[in-house]
Amino acid sequence: MAPAATLLIADDDPVTRSGLRVLLAAQPGITVVGEAADGLEAVEQARLLRPDVVLMDVRMPRCDGIAATRRILAEVPEPPRVMVITTFENDGHVTAALGAGASGFVLKRLPVDRIARAVRTVAAGEEILFPADLRRMVTARPLDSGRALPDAGLTPREEAVLRLMATGRSNPDIAHALTVSPETVKTHVGNVLTKLGAQNRTHAVVIAYESGLVVPGLPG
Repeated sequence: MAPAATLLIADDDPVTRSGLRVLLAAQPGITVVGEAADGLEAVEQARLLRPDVVLMDVRMPRCDGIAATRRILAEVPEPPRVMVITTFENDGHVTAALGAGASGFVLKRLPVDRIARAVRTVAAGEEILFPADLRRMVTARPLDSGRALPDAGLTPREEAVLRLMATGRSNPDIAHALTVSPETVKTHVGNVLTKLGAQNRTHAVVIAYESGLVVPGLPG
């Protein structure tokens, strides 16, 4: 059996923080190794405890989750993966955190088993993408026309790959849909991330929604 993923929980609300700790520690495959009450403490604890994943609130005093994410990924040797946890589906801070390098996000109201599954997925080196949550997040706030795609210079095939990424499909699934090899898809995904200036797949998908390439509520 694989060792349990180690988790640091960063949230400024002590009730939320302790509740998450108790609930997630009871989930299989997760060991909670610490807590942080603000962004600066999250950076310090990440450096000290070296967790696999930091579950990061975005609205915290002293140093918010966006700045803390950026610092953890830049300053901690072999940094942990960071997953944002938020209350608000229309929180623009989520997009900023993804741009800072977070591997995905979950909503605090989700069932604990779903949050735990996201933690385990991120700990395994994958990015977490719940397309329905992304659609709701983008629908709930105005689109940012400044994040348009035309200047990115995506090829038609790269746009097709991005549309399929927005539905939550994996590289093998995309390869099957486009009748190409997984290696070809991996190359296209890499090109998409580079051209969009996206930190990861989830960030690229947010940009796709915000640009209008993918319309929330409609097939990609």
